[in-house]
Amino acid sequence: MPTIDDAKRQLHLKTVYAGPGLAGKTTNLQYVFARTDPAARTRMASIATATSRLLSFSLTPRTLAPVRGLEVVLDLVTVPGAVYYDVSRMVSLEHADGIVFVADSQIERMDANVESLDDLCRHLAAAGRDPDRIPMTLQYNKRDLPNAAALGDLDAALNRLRRARLPAIASAGEGVFDTLRDCAGQMVRSLA
Repeated sequence: MPTIDDAKRQLHLKTVYAGPGLAGKTTNLQYVFARTDPAARTRMASIATATSRLLSFSLTPRTLAPVRGLEVVLDLVTVPGAVYYDVSRMVSLEHADGIVFVADSQIERMDANVESLDDLCRHLAAAGRDPDRIPMTLQYNKRDLPNAAALGDLDAALNRLRRARLPAIASAGEGVFDTLRDCAGQMVRSLA
């Protein structure tokens, strides 16, 4: 559910980056943060856990038109991929306005991708959210690796909800902003 800051005339849309561990969620956020105008974003918060890092910051994209007279702010956050962080993942997803699911394109990571997507849908349902209705973009990351699965194979395994899917190489910035733009557009359209 979007949050409105009446004092600042802002509409905050929480965008959660989910997916299996080491798929590239952190790399996506670091790339966006490093390449956006500091005046258009907040400082990045980083919480290190034993096996991963949670990142978050807010971004005010100049390319998004105001919604109902309110400036749009994207609150970007990663969730840990490891299964034993279920509680923190569930809390983050409960208030998500949109999701970027970052999948690791490597053939040997297909099971981890499927398990993570199933887990995501289960958490959304447990929070009273319909996975079919929440704005979501799939990012097939690590397309540059020699063991990357074919896009059709990734679609067959992961795109049962028939969502927008974009190939990416997050470490090089390829597809990073396209993915964010797609999810942001879906979130804004869902408010109409």
